[in-house]
Amino acid sequence: MNFSDPFLILALVFALAAVALGLWAVSAQRRAAKAEAETWLLNERLAQAEERHRLLEDQSATQIELIKAQAAQSANAIAEQLIKRADENAKSRERLAEARLEAQLKPVAETLAKFEAQVNAVEKVRAEETGGLKAQIAALLEASTATQAEARKLSAALRRGAGVQGRWGEQTLRNVLEAAGLNSRFDFQEQFSVDSDEGRRRPDVKVTLPGGGVFVIDAKCSLNAFLESQEATDEVLREAAMVRHAASVRAHMQSLSSKAYWDQFAGEGSPDFVAMFVPGDGFLAAALDRLPELMAEAMDRRVVLVTPTTLFALCKAVAYGWRAEDQAKNAARIVEVGRELYKRVSVMGAHAGAMGKALESAVGKYNQFVGSLESQVLTQARRFEDLSVDHEGKKIDEPAAIDQGVRPLTKLSAEPAVGQSPTLTLGNDAPT
Repeated sequence: MNFSDPFLILALVFALAAVALGLWAVSAQRRAAKAEAETWLLNERLAQAEERHRLLEDQSATQIELIKAQAAQSANAIAEQLIKRADENAKSRERLAEARLEAQLKPVAETLAKFEAQVNAVEKVRAEETGGLKAQIAALLEASTATQAEARKLSAALRRGAGVQGRWGEQTLRNVLEAAGLNSRFDFQEQFSVDSDEGRRRPDVKVTLPGGGVFVIDAKCSLNAFLESQEATDEVLREAAMVRHAASVRAHMQSLSSKAYWDQFAGEGSPDFVAMFVPGDGFLAAALDRLPELMAEAMDRRVVLVTPTTLFALCKAVAYGWRAEDQAKNAARIVEVGRELYKRVSVMGAHAGAMGKALESAVGKYNQFVGSLESQVLTQARRFEDLSVDHEGKKIDEPAAIDQGVRPLTKLSAEPAVGQSPTLTLGNDAPT
C-alpha cells in the first residue's frame, strides 16, 4: 500500500476518526447507561434514605417523647432526691450546729455551774459570817456596855479622893513594870522613904539599872479635873475642866522637879532626871493639847513625862540590859568552868599516860616471862614425852607473846616539871 497518496491518508484519517467516534459513542452509551443505572440506584438509595429519615424522625419523635417522659420522671426523682438530700443536709447542718453550739456552750455551762456552786458557798459562808458577826457585834456591845459600866465605876472610885487615884496609879505602874519583864524583888523597889534636907520623902518606885544606877518614878498625878471634864454636859465647862487638868499636870511636874530626886540618889548612880508617870495616854494628850510646851518645859526641869506606852518601852530596854548583863556573867562563869574542866582533863591525861607506861612495862615483863618459859622450862618438860611418860593425852601449849604495844597518848605533851600540873595539847590551836 502506498501511503504517499494524500487521499488515502485522509481516508484513513476519516476511517480512524469514524472508528474513534463509534468507540466514543459506544463508550458514551455505556457511560450513559451506567450513569442512568447509578442515577436509579441513587434514587433508590435516596428513597430508602428518605424512608429511613422518616422512620428516624418518627423514632426520634417517639424517643423524644420517651426521653421527655423519662426526663420528667428522672427530674421528679432527682428533685425528690435533691429535696431529700437538702432536707438531710439541713438536718445534718442543724445537728452539726447544735453539736457545735453544745460544744461551745458546755464550758459556759460548766463555768456557770461552778460559779453557782461558788456563789452558794460564798452565800453560805456569808450567812455564817453574818451570824457570827452579829454574835460578835452583840458580844462587843455587851463588852462595851460592861466596859462603860466598869469605866463609870472606875471614874466614881477615882473621884472619891486622891488616895484611890494614887493606889490605882501605883497598881498601873506596877503592871507596866512587870509587863516589861522587871521583877519587883530584884529590879525595882516600891514605897520606900528617903530623908532629905526638906524632910522625909516617899517616891513611888526606884528602878535599878544594869551595871549600877537607879532612877525614880512618881505616880501621884491628879486626875480630878480630867474626870470632871468627862462628866461636863456643856462644852465650855468641859474645856475649862481640861484647862484645869493641864494646869494640874504642870503644877505636879514643877513640884516633882523641885524635889531633885537625882541629887538624893546620886550616890547610887542616878541619872539627872525623874520620871513622872501619867496612868493613861489620853490624860497626857489632853494636857498637851492645852499646853503644847509642857513636854519641853518638863525636860528643861529634868522631868520625863511618861505614860504606860512610853514607860513600857523604857523599862523594856532596862530589862534587856539586865539580860545582857546576866549573859555576860554567865559567859564569865562558862570561862571559869572551862578553865577548871581543862585543868582536870590535863590531870586525867597525865594519869592515862602513867597508866599506859605501866601497861607497857607489864607487857614487857609478860613477854620476858614467855621467853623464859619457852627456852628454859618447856624444852625440859618435853623430854618426858621422849621417855614415854603417861601424860593422859595432854600436851603443853606454848603461850603466845604479846606483839601489840600500848598506844601512846600522842596528844599529851611532855612530862610536866616537878610541882607543875600536866598540860594537854587538844589540837594545833589549843592552849598548852
